[in-house]
Amino acid sequence: MTGLRPPSEVMRLARLGCAHQTRLSFMRVLLRGLRKGRWQTDRPLWDINAKGVGRAVYRIRGQGQCYCLVAFAHDLPDAQRSDRVIAEAWDATFALMDGEPSEEDLARLSRNVPLQEAGRVSDRELVLSRANRSVRLWEHVVERLAAGQQPDPEQLAEVGYLMRTTAVYGSGKFGAADHEALSGRPLMDGPFRAEMLAVWLIRAFACDLVEHLARSLCPTAVPLAPELRRSLGIGNSTGLGMAPFLVNHPLLLNAWITARETAFARIRALPCSTLKTRSDFCVAVDGFAETLSGWRSEHPLQQAKLAALANDLSQLRAHLSQQVLEGSYPWESLWNWSKQALSLEGQELVLALMLEPHGSLVDDLAENMSAEERAPARIDGAMLVADVRETITAQFGWALSPDYSVPEACARFWYVSEAKLEPRLGERHEDPGADREQPLDIGRSVMALAKKVADAPSDMTVATFLQQHPEHRRALRRVQMARQAPYGEIQDNLIAASLSPIDMLRCKLAFFGATRFDPRSDRWVRITMFQNAPLPSELHLLPEDDWSSSPIRMIA
Repeated sequence: MTGLRPPSEVMRLARLGCAHQTRLSFMRVLLRGLRKGRWQTDRPLWDINAKGVGRAVYRIRGQGQCYCLVAFAHDLPDAQRSDRVIAEAWDATFALMDGEPSEEDLARLSRNVPLQEAGRVSDRELVLSRANRSVRLWEHVVERLAAGQQPDPEQLAEVGYLMRTTAVYGSGKFGAADHEALSGRPLMDGPFRAEMLAVWLIRAFACDLVEHLARSLCPTAVPLAPELRRSLGIGNSTGLGMAPFLVNHPLLLNAWITARETAFARIRALPCSTLKTRSDFCVAVDGFAETLSGWRSEHPLQQAKLAALANDLSQLRAHLSQQVLEGSYPWESLWNWSKQALSLEGQELVLALMLEPHGSLVDDLAENMSAEERAPARIDGAMLVADVRETITAQFGWALSPDYSVPEACARFWYVSEAKLEPRLGERHEDPGADREQPLDIGRSVMALAKKVADAPSDMTVATFLQQHPEHRRALRRVQMARQAPYGEIQDNLIAASLSPIDMLRCKLAFFGATRFDPRSDRWVRITMFQNAPLPSELHLLPEDDWSSSPIRMIA
């Protein structure tokens, strides 16, 4: 089989920050699984008044399981609406529950879920979330539906969502169940499956609520047309709080990247293409062109990336017109061409598009994207210092390049805010707080370890070395982990002045399945989730997994 791309190519931030959603992204894996497992969704409770205040429950059942999204709708004044994590009020708040809520559960959740971090939930809850209405779109849709008309498709396309989540908390936060509660369950035992399920159900709630408010204004209001309903995803605003995740979970990051790179290698190893895979690839290219036409950003960096993507797409189409996929090893040939002809954005797009026609070859890898991280990796005390040196040289050359004594190389520091317990990024030479720095300076730590082991005897064991130098324990663990998890490290200096945290955000969000990345600074980004995806009522009526790049049509 064609070899996997080396970590030195894949794990640089410039490339990770150009990632696109793929068939292995968690939203798509979830919906494929819900469809195959014949999961069914209903809404057993809708108790919301004419002002849009009240509660609702969305229930989904399948494969011997039951989950319920408990939603609370609020009448939030415009002045209180904020995407900031420090906000204390929202248009809607949610909890995804394991099983069905009793009246006592609903009363308990009503006292806590609207408070979000200030409240507490139980280990029966899996996800805690909140969302705000789109200021640009909400009233337009309500007014048009109340008047018996459909909203303007161009306005819908420009925004892309009715509500935007500002947090989706899972895995034990604020008293909720840990991910281990889902261990061994069909479909749900996978990375971020519960969180993605919650977002998918929140999307249905947003559409239902806007129609409810339209009917409250006028009993003859019309519902959203199915194709317009489907075109609306869920927005999300994500900031620095997400960035350290990839650094703190190297085994999980390695599992994600390994699955994608293995899928990519399988395809590139194919000696020929078929008429169907060629046709499906071209359909995927056309679908992305439609997505690109509606992808907007006001951030100069993203504008440059979008311009590069448009040029790359034009070049790709011209290249495909030469029947290049009809030769031997066509996918490897296409990849080699893209590396020479396209930007990093275009190259990573070609990777994502190449996975599209090959579901039968790669979809199984979605079940290999978890990692056991309940306890820190054990340090191998019998390892020799000579092997430590060899590993650092082979896999951490990137960490040895910067001169960390230069101010620009250590200009930033990561810390946790006292107010919201969220990760933040400080300026080392300007801001106080560097004495409380979080250990995300992997490169600098490995450099310090390298200097120390250079003077140690080659036959000294790691156990003896750490007895003498315990301050290097963390860096030594990362070095040893790299031998089993080569894709577990971001190969860049994460405290440099040149650091662009949105590259870290985009990498993680692409694995979620996000689209339409719209950075608002180098530290937070808006995205869209589940746009064009089937809604619960049509999950089993639509072509499978045919929604990620362009609108889909109902099965006749």
